[in-house]
Amino acid sequence: MDFVLWILAVVLVVAGIFRIVKGDTLLGIVFIVVGLLVGPGGTSVFS
Repeated sequence: MDFVLWILAVVLVVAGIFRIVKGDTLLGIVFIVVGLLVGPGGTSVFS
């Protein structure tokens, strides 16, 4: 399960970075924050 959450977090953060580069700053920041919250790291909402 940790591996799946890690992959999901990486996808969300990368999508957030692409959104920021394309000019959609707010949605990019939201994607990055959600990616950090979903990730299996210290701030995971599932732990």
